[in-house]
Amino acid sequence: MLKVNEHTQTDQLLEEITDYVLNKDITSTEAYTTARYVLLDTLGCGILALDYPECTKLLGPVVPGTVVPNGTRVPGTSHVLDPVRGAFNIGTMIRWLDYNDTWLAAEWGHPSDNLGGILAVADYISQLRVAKGQPPLLIDDVLEMMIKAHEIQGVLALENSLNRVGLDHVLFVKIATTAVVTKMLGGGREEINNALSNAWIDNSSLRTYRHAPNTGSRKSWAAGDATSRAVFLSLLAVKGEMGYQSALTAPGWGFQDVLFNKQTLTLARPLDSYVMENVLFKVSYPAEFHAQTAAEAAVELHAKVKDRLNEIDRIEITTHESAIRIIDKKGPLNNPADRDHCLQYITAIGLLKGNIAAEDYEDEAAANPVIDRLRDKMKVTENKAYTKDYLDPNKRSIANAVQVHFKDGTSTEKVECEYPLGHRFRREEAFPKIIAKFSANLSTHYTEKQRKKIEEVCLNHDKIRSMHVDEFMELFSK
Repeated sequence: MLKVNEHTQTDQLLEEITDYVLNKDITSTEAYTTARYVLLDTLGCGILALDYPECTKLLGPVVPGTVVPNGTRVPGTSHVLDPVRGAFNIGTMIRWLDYNDTWLAAEWGHPSDNLGGILAVADYISQLRVAKGQPPLLIDDVLEMMIKAHEIQGVLALENSLNRVGLDHVLFVKIATTAVVTKMLGGGREEINNALSNAWIDNSSLRTYRHAPNTGSRKSWAAGDATSRAVFLSLLAVKGEMGYQSALTAPGWGFQDVLFNKQTLTLARPLDSYVMENVLFKVSYPAEFHAQTAAEAAVELHAKVKDRLNEIDRIEITTHESAIRIIDKKGPLNNPADRDHCLQYITAIGLLKGNIAAEDYEDEAAANPVIDRLRDKMKVTENKAYTKDYLDPNKRSIANAVQVHFKDGTSTEKVECEYPLGHRFRREEAFPKIIAKFSANLSTHYTEKQRKKIEEVCLNHDKIRSMHVDEFMELFSK
């Protein structure tokens, strides 16, 4: 049948995202307060990652020695890059250790991954403006774009499961970053719609690198890749590159038909500041978030089992369906990316050490034979009530329980943890620990004098919001 080649209306989802980015005023004090903590926590995670050569070898310009006037500064380094490469660098740093914030719904992800693109472009724009005698952007502008990027990624994730069709969640990072960065670059409705349509047409990474038998380090730079691609598409759009009105809905050729199993993409709620207000901080442990409460339970049991490891008969872990689908792993674990996404490995480290740190996933630590002996004794089962509360928008629990049974018939108590430290229900408890985590991460890389200079600004809510972005980035330069 002959199809008529005629233009259609722009997909409604694209228009809704564009309207939100252009016109929505964010009035939530809670969202701005939380966004400041997210900014500090995310940057701190990136600074800590600079201790890991597998991360730093990926950083810097594509061509060594490249000099970019008014380029993006990469925190903790001497790199000054074009904003596309800068976004990759910052995005890779902050995601490397799986320690920045998390969002769990039908799709999962880490909304602060968007900071790679937001901060890279904010620094670039600010330096251009200063060079022209114009005022630079403020950190307050960065916080607003963070809130909006969190919202776009997180609300898309509420009911649209990319993982069910084999696609990786970083597609939503690319979409969110594209929307806000195009606005930052001066784009209006047409430019944002055009950039967004190209971001959807790009497709997404497969989840191959997140799952056995292929789990690998790409999961640590995938968000950097997504946010840098977003910056590239945004730059094209503001130069006038065209878009595609039915990128999502075109019969046979649109994203929904080709890659989303002919399902309709939806926004489950009006876009505002819900996601930033409810985002999950990884406060205590660098581990996949579905295992955070298992880690807390295991650490609590450490004192009761550390002297009886040889007496253990079995270890029962009760969890929710998403954890079973993502991080329930048996058999060999081939690298740190494999281990920090293994429920049993994380639980074993907690029981064995009473703490969990990034270095516990490295090959040297994993060579301890006790870890695998403990893993072999673990049984993982689903508690359907946990699964129900995980999906409840008023609860969003991430529950796990751990109980250790000994060969003599005795057992520890069953330690259950519904809400991890960093959940909105435990926010006030978490904030001081987030600051302590930030300070500790800075201490791994900066002198005491520079650390204190950074903290003097960052720990003052009013001072940081009114600070010029270019001056803020200079604080973190080496």
